[in-house]
Amino acid sequence: MAHAETMETVAGCRIRVMRKGEGAPLLFLHGAGGAGAWLPFMDTLAERYDVIVPEHPGFGGSDTPEWLDNVGDLAFFYLDLIDQFGLEDVHLVGTSIGGWIAAEMATRNCEKLKTLTLVAPAGIHVQGVKRGDMFTWSPEELTHNLFHNQEIAKAVPAPADEDELLVVLKNRLTTAKLGWHPRMHNPDLKKWLHRISVPTLILWGAEDKLLPPDYGPAYRDLIPGSALETFPECGHLPHVEKANEFTAKVVNFIEGAA
Repeated sequence: MAHAETMETVAGCRIRVMRKGEGAPLLFLHGAGGAGAWLPFMDTLAERYDVIVPEHPGFGGSDTPEWLDNVGDLAFFYLDLIDQFGLEDVHLVGTSIGGWIAAEMATRNCEKLKTLTLVAPAGIHVQGVKRGDMFTWSPEELTHNLFHNQEIAKAVPAPADEDELLVVLKNRLTTAKLGWHPRMHNPDLKKWLHRISVPTLILWGAEDKLLPPDYGPAYRDLIPGSALETFPECGHLPHVEKANEFTAKVVNFIEGAA
């Protein structure tokens, strides 16, 4: 069965939402590349969970609201979405900028959350650790640097037409609005990560060129009781590059926390 796609209005903003599966809700927050397609790992997770994949305000087919200024705004937006959708005991999973949003959500309110999985999240700065800068890379360099396996990188299609190119530019513009300065982090987030009170798993690719794996221990040490696991020979997108291993780790973590 194919996933469903709907347009939903939350906090006055129309967003595109993909959804499939039954069971406990799993809310997946995408990275800077957007949520253009339903990916294989989503299908695997949908065998066990009600997988909900919204496209962030400002990205893809979703509206760009006037109130969108920073990642904190998206954190509050998704807390509103959880309330509006009537979700309870949510398994929250976020990757890259989506992981940053998820972390900001959990520092504000964990009441409706059951578990938190952060996949190479942006959001903090680690002194002395050099990271990549997606804003200075060409589209070709960005694709190359997101993956360890260059065969996967070579298979990533370029925008097929003007409409697809406009989506890429829209996503890039919103990412810049949210993460241009300070570069892809919130200096205040470190102060409040101790407020996260649900079981938390942090996942990282060992060959991540955008956010180096040294960021993983820093996040782990700031979130009480959290666990960190890495994927060897993997770049910034474990859910794509190591989809089977990724879903196994997420499922094992969620079931173990139940």
